[in-house]
Amino acid sequence: MKQKIKRERTWITLSKRIRNKPPKKGLFNKGLFNLAVIVSISVCAALVFTTERDCSQKEKELTRIQAKIDAYKIENEDMQRTLEGDDLSAYMEKIALEERGYAYPNERRFYDTSRD
Repeated sequence: MKQKIKRERTWITLSKRIRNKPPKKGLFNKGLFNLAVIVSISVCAALVFTTERDCSQKEKELTRIQAKIDAYKIENEDMQRTLEGDDLSAYMEKIALEERGYAYPNERRFYDTSRD
């Protein structure tokens, strides 16, 4: 019985010692740990924000590129129809006159230079 009482007293004194334990003065005390947690959370939040912003920019760029691809596909289909058609010489003549600036051998072109 004496032994049982002695054990209880030692437990009581040990629990008092644990409760009344002074704070540790080391590298990983509570304040430094809280600061590390706050810094980690803010860095993660910044990374999430920048990643989301980059994703939205890339999606906008993707839609612009897709629109260009669609326009080029339409242009290619039009050119393919022209090449497969029988009127290839008329098409070449039209391109030469309108886009390339060519003229017929006996043709005279007049340009208004007074506007410049």
